[in-house]
Amino acid sequence: MKTAIDSVSLIREMCGLFGPSGCEGEVADRIEQRIRPFCDSVVRDRMGNVLALIRTGSNRTDDRCRIMLSAHMDEVGVMLTELCEDGLFRFDTVGGISPAVLEGRKVTLGDEINRLSGVIASKAIHHKKKSERNKPTPIEQMVIDIGAESKEEAERYLSIGSFGTFDSECYLFGEEDGFIKAKALDDRMGCAALIEIMRSVFENRPTADLDLYFCFTVREEIGLSGAKVAAEKIAPDYAIVLETTAVADLPETPVGRRVASLGKGGVLSVMDRSTIYDHEFFMKARQIAETNGIPTQVKQYVSGGNDAGSIHKTGVGVRCLALSVPTRYLHSPSCVASLSDYRAVRELTEVLIRTCPLWCTDEMKKEKTV
Repeated sequence: MKTAIDSVSLIREMCGLFGPSGCEGEVADRIEQRIRPFCDSVVRDRMGNVLALIRTGSNRTDDRCRIMLSAHMDEVGVMLTELCEDGLFRFDTVGGISPAVLEGRKVTLGDEINRLSGVIASKAIHHKKKSERNKPTPIEQMVIDIGAESKEEAERYLSIGSFGTFDSECYLFGEEDGFIKAKALDDRMGCAALIEIMRSVFENRPTADLDLYFCFTVREEIGLSGAKVAAEKIAPDYAIVLETTAVADLPETPVGRRVASLGKGGVLSVMDRSTIYDHEFFMKARQIAETNGIPTQVKQYVSGGNDAGSIHKTGVGVRCLALSVPTRYLHSPSCVASLSDYRAVRELTEVLIRTCPLWCTDEMKKEKTV
C-alpha cells in the first residue's frame, strides 16, 4: 500500500529546506507556519527551538503528565573556513560526514537569506599517487568551487563562516515507490512525523490530562544543545525522541552489526553512545506496538546518539524513549528510507500518546519526586 501523498509531499518539503546546524531558521519558519493552526501555543526560544503545546483533558492542576516529543531540525553540512587567492574555499564539516561522500558533490552555500551553488573539488585522479587513488581524499585537501576566478570576486558572494548543505534531488523508487531518497532525512522525517501527529492529536484530542510539548530542536548534530535548553524549560516527565538511525543491512555484513533493517518497522533503542533508555518505558512501547499490530524492531548495535543524550539528564531526570526510522547512507546526499517504516514510527507515537494512562503511572511519577 502506498503512503498517502500528503506524507510524501511533507517529507519532500522538509528535506528540501536549507538547515545545517546553526542555520535552522528557514526550517523553523516553515514548521511554525505549518503547525500554528493546530496547536494551543507555539514559541521560539533563544536557541531557535520551535516549541508547541497541545493540552488535553479537563483537569488543569499541576499534576498533569508532561510529555516532550522531540525531532531535530538541523542537518549535517559544511562551513567555509578559508578563501584562497584563486577564489576557491577551504571548508570543514558541520556534523559527522565521511570524506568518501564529499568529492564531486554539488552543494548549496550561503545563509538563511542568500544562497548560491558550488561543487566540492579535489586533486584530479591523474595527479594522485597510486597510494592515494584507493582512499578518500582528506577534507583538508578538498576545496569548494563557486565559479569565481579570484578572491575578490568570491568575496562579493560568500564569506568565511558561510554554511552549506548537500544539493540533492528527492525521489521515490522501488516496488510501489516504497523507498524515499533525499538529503536530510536525518531528521526531517522526524519533523514531518511530528507535524502529522500534531494535526491528528489536535483534531481528535485524547481524554487523558496531558501537556504535550512538540519540540523541533536545533544543533543536534553538533552536541545536542538545543534539546538540552528545551527540556530544561519544559521539565517533562517523559520524552519520546523521533529520529533516524544508521543501518548496515547490506550483503556480507554480520547480523550482529546490522543495527536494523529497512522495511521491518520503527527502531526502539535500548542503548546508544549517549543514553541508556528507560527499561519500563521501552518494554511498554514494545507491548503497545505488538498489541496494535505496529511493526517494530530493536536496535541491534550500540552506536550513535540523539537528543535523548541531553534530555534524560535534565532536571530530576527524564524517562526517555527513542523511536527511529532505519536509514541507509546516513549523513550523505543520498539517504534512503522505507516509507512503511516512517508510517510505523508515526503510528506508534500517536498510539503511545492515546494510551498514555497505560505507561504514565502515578507510581512512576512518585519515584521522580522522592
